[in-house]
Amino acid sequence: MSESRHRSDLSGRLNTSVAHNARVWNYWIGGKDNYEVDQQVGDQVATMFPVIRDVARADRAFLGRAVQFLTDDCAVRQFLDIGTGLPTLDNTHEIAQRIAPESRVVYVDNDPIVLVHARSLLTGTPQGVTDYIDADVHHPDSVIEGASATLDLDRPVAVMMLGILNFVLDIGQAQDIVRRIMASVPSGSYLALTHPTTDTDLGGEGNVEAMKFWNENATPPITARSRAEISTFFDGLDLLSPGLVSCSLWRPESDSAAALPQFGAVAVKP
Repeated sequence: MSESRHRSDLSGRLNTSVAHNARVWNYWIGGKDNYEVDQQVGDQVATMFPVIRDVARADRAFLGRAVQFLTDDCAVRQFLDIGTGLPTLDNTHEIAQRIAPESRVVYVDNDPIVLVHARSLLTGTPQGVTDYIDADVHHPDSVIEGASATLDLDRPVAVMMLGILNFVLDIGQAQDIVRRIMASVPSGSYLALTHPTTDTDLGGEGNVEAMKFWNENATPPITARSRAEISTFFDGLDLLSPGLVSCSLWRPESDSAAALPQFGAVAVKP
């Protein structure tokens, strides 16, 4: 496909009249790759659910700590990052390849604006490989097929699913997606996952009305889940310490970290 045709296809998929998660999330963490409609919806959600910007930043910080832990402590050299979002500072490949330059990283997203930025920004080290797949998490077989062109699926892979399963509304389908993806990677692979919750012990009750507003005014639709529901995504895997906790409290760099209504965990496939 020619570059001009490709850009035409992307522009045909890009809807700037409706707020989109990747761009609103980018706005919440202080990025510039968003539109006025994203800012308006983002501000309204933040009014209804004031900790959302803290959640966005904590989720991003969890990514950094998890990738560093997996690369440094667990010697992982392959990453499959599903639901990449818009590139920002310290993306998965930058952290992994800073520690181990030979690391291979595949990003997966299906937002056209993410694709544009990924192609221009996600460049890796000469020793490693960084690739991007334009694919939807709802179709895990396509994700795995695309990833297999870059990753050796006979060797351990760290599957990163941060803030992505909340866009798979049916929990049975979400569980099946995780099962199928983790079945395609060998023993010694890892799953790192974050997910919003309405659990009151983490202050998640404010998510209810905020997500209702989101689903009426933005895309894609979103859902939160309880600790018990999120824990099912780790069935058959061994959770690593400290288990399923607020993502801000997963191996925090500071003792002053506060709990937020976003669960996070890392598990290994036995």
